[in-house]
Amino acid sequence: MYGHFGFHPHRARHSRHGMGGHGVGREGGHGRRGGPRLGRFLEHGDLRFVLLALVEEAPSHGYELIRTLEERTGGAYRPSPGAIYPTLALLEDEGFVAQSQGSGARKLYEITPAGREALEPQRPSVAAIFARMNETGDEVGRHKVRRGMENVKTALRLRASRGLSEAEAEAVAAILDEAAGKIERVGQ
Repeated sequence: MYGHFGFHPHRARHSRHGMGGHGVGREGGHGRRGGPRLGRFLEHGDLRFVLLALVEEAPSHGYELIRTLEERTGGAYRPSPGAIYPTLALLEDEGFVAQSQGSGARKLYEITPAGREALEPQRPSVAAIFARMNETGDEVGRHKVRRGMENVKTALRLRASRGLSEAEAEAVAAILDEAAGKIERVGQ
C-alpha cells in the first residue's frame, strides 16, 4: 500500500536518513552546501493530499507540481518523478483527480468533486505542511544571504591584505555602493 505514496518501509529502515525515498529532496535533508538541517516535510500518505491541494489551486502536470514544491521550500525539497507520478495515478484511480488535455503532449491533472470532498478533512494538516515548507524556504533564503555576506567579507579581507591603492579603494567602494543600491531595490 505504501509503495503508491513513494514510501518503502525497508528503504526507510536502511536509508541514511530514514526517509524512504521521498521525505527529503536531493540534498538528503540538509541545505545545499552545508546549510541548515531542514527535516522531514511529509509523513506517510501526506503527498496525496498535498498534490490534491496544489491541483485544486491550479490544474498542473507532474513536473509543474515538482517545481512548485521545490519553489515553496527554496529548493530544499524536490520530490522525484518516481514519487509524484505514482501518487497522481493513485489519485486518478481513486477518482480524486482527472486528466485533461494541456498544451503540448503533457496532460493536466485537475481535482474532481470527490477529490475536494477527500481533501476537506485534511486541510488543516495540508496547511501545516505548506507552512513548514514556507518556513524552510525562508530559512534557506536567509542561509543564502548569510553565505553571500560571508563571501563578500572574505573577498574584502583577502583583497585588503594585499594592499589597496587610492584608486582601488574607490573602485571597491563603488562596487559595494552599487551592490547596496541593488539590494535595496530587490523585490520592488
